[in-house]
Parts: sequence; C-alpha cells; structure tokens
Amino acid sequence: MRFIPTSLIGAYIIEPEKVEDDRGFFARVWCQQEFAEHNLDPNIVQSSISFNKKRGTLRGMHLQLPPFAETKLVRCTQGAIYDVIVDLRPDSETYLNWTAVELTAENRKTLYIPKGFAHGFQTLEDNTEIFYQMSEFYSSESARGFRWNDPIFKIDWREEVTVISDRDRTYPDYTPEVLSKLQSFSI
Repeated sequence: MRFIPTSLIGAYIIEPEKVEDDRGFFARVWCQQEFAEHNLDPNIVQSSISFNKKRGTLRGMHLQLPPFAETKLVRCTQGAIYDVIVDLRPDSETYLNWTAVELTAENRKTLYIPKGFAHGFQTLEDNTEIFYQMSEFYSSESARGFRWNDPIFKIDWREEVTVISDRDRTYPDYTPEVLSKLQSFSI
C-alpha cells in the first residue's frame, strides 16, 4: 500500500499496490502492521456500508465527539464519490481547512480520516456504495454534525444536491459553542 498525505495533517489517501498477472490482480487494502508503521490508528472495531440510489446524494458533515471520536477508513466499492473532510482539531496547523478526494470503484483508493475530523460525501454516480471501517463503536449521544454548506468552510461541492436527509439539511452552522465542545480533540 502507498500512504499519500493530503493537505490536512494526519489524513491520507491509501492506494493499493497491485500485483498483476493474466488472471487480473491482487492488492492488500488493509494491514494493521503497515498502518502502525505509518503511525496511523490501526484499531478497527466496526464496518458499515452506505448505498445511495441517486447521483448528487449528499451525506454529511458528520463526526463523533470524544470519548467516541473515531478514525475512519472510507472506500467506494461501487460507483464514485466526492469525499470531503474538515479538520476540527484546534491545535492543528490545518484547523478549519477542508480537502476532498474522488473515491471510485475503479481507482480503489481509501481515505484515512483521523479522529477530530468531520466527514461527508456526495455521490457522482447512481447506485453508489461506500464501505467504512471505524476505530470506535457508533454512539448516537456523541454523534454531531454541521451544515454541509456552512459559510465558514466554503466547501466546493461539485454537483447539485439531489438527495439529502432532513438531519443533514438542518444541522446548525459551525459556531463558537460547537468549537468549545471540540476542544478535547488533539493531533
């Protein structure tokens, strides 16, 4: 696997290294030892999938507060997504910055999202499926989010939003009150 740093400290794009022959190819997409060697959280306790029927579906921006803050590995197994993360760690040099990466079934890239980041994505194709691996169990009491089009972040979404949940549409903007609740995130 190749670990490629993003513009946000601690977040990586992970590309599989293919071993190809006449049958096709083989590639490792997860190795606890390799993650630990790169000082990335190698703990995985839960996996989930998200299936999205329509192009333009937007999910986000989501995070879990400590003590259930989670590291995520996100990979698109069918279709394509525009995956967005925002650094919410107050002591980070990239605090309040965002970046995006296109994850597709064809490119087989994985996005490593450290604790203290918000995450969201928009589908670029109909019938898109995303596979998640998380370092913590889901805790509804710790689940938080902010509005996908919050003016503080000015996220450049690539497509018109065609489907979004009421919860995601009505999340509040990121405010000082929210900031004070996130002070326990650190890099």
